[in-house]
Amino acid sequence: MFNSKHLESPIQRIHHPMLTAKKVELLVKRDDLLHPTVQGNKWRKLKYNLIELKQQNYRSLLTFGGPFSNHLYATAMACKLFNIPAHIIVRGPHLDEQNPTLRLAKACGVNLHAVTRLEYRQRSDNAYLQDLAKQYPNTHIIPEGGSNKFALLGCQELAQSLPDSDYVCCAVGSGGTLAGLLNGLPKITQILGFCVLKGAEYLTEEVCRLNPAAALQKNWQLLHQFHGGGYGKFSKELWTFCQSMRQSHKLPLEPIYTGKMMHGIWQLIEHDYFPKHSRIVAVHTGGLQGLDGLRYRKLI
Repeated sequence: MFNSKHLESPIQRIHHPMLTAKKVELLVKRDDLLHPTVQGNKWRKLKYNLIELKQQNYRSLLTFGGPFSNHLYATAMACKLFNIPAHIIVRGPHLDEQNPTLRLAKACGVNLHAVTRLEYRQRSDNAYLQDLAKQYPNTHIIPEGGSNKFALLGCQELAQSLPDSDYVCCAVGSGGTLAGLLNGLPKITQILGFCVLKGAEYLTEEVCRLNPAAALQKNWQLLHQFHGGGYGKFSKELWTFCQSMRQSHKLPLEPIYTGKMMHGIWQLIEHDYFPKHSRIVAVHTGGLQGLDGLRYRKLI
């Protein structure tokens, strides 16, 4: 069932005069190259959820996502690859038939269920989840973004695949990737989470809820100054940076997640945040399908 041919992703070293001048080393874990369609942290989070589905003999999968969601896209592709019936609750209230993310999901054969924004806000409520479990019996329910205890196992594997470093950086949306990285990295490695949402101070508590050991660890922090105005928002400067990284370093970025992280790292290096001779590993968590959604909405 799980012969997905996912291999370990490569490490890319970034060469730039500023890095030489600041005497720091910047490596990128290219998890965007894990698989053509099920890539990055979305595969890491899905892997053990799919294993759990099989072990518990669940008949189908149910999860949640916005209309341009990377999690929705990756889940749809994974369900097609592994022949798993799936239901995805989509923040609506309507489905745009021309949306490239939703078109792909429908082509994969998953069932899309548009709900009102009011109902979508209940996606983490126990009573709502119990109702869904009754409506879709024998179904494995995965939260929005894929972050749960099974996701942490996959992100721990990601951490264990990284080279030794002084700093590991990742974009943070739901907190699952960072929570899992904490379990797989040495306590001497500093982990920086670049929040892509505005007003996301609650994520500190969420990381500790996902991984209770995080409350006792002092080697991680969330950075809130690089969100670019909020989720899905970005400046012309950020998009120009993303384009320059692709042109100069053959490093494709989108301005919603990994682009914000890389731009933030670049600014921190410019301002001497990292001590000399530091090795920084930035995790590219994929999400490049989001560029199609940005083009569709004429935002790039």
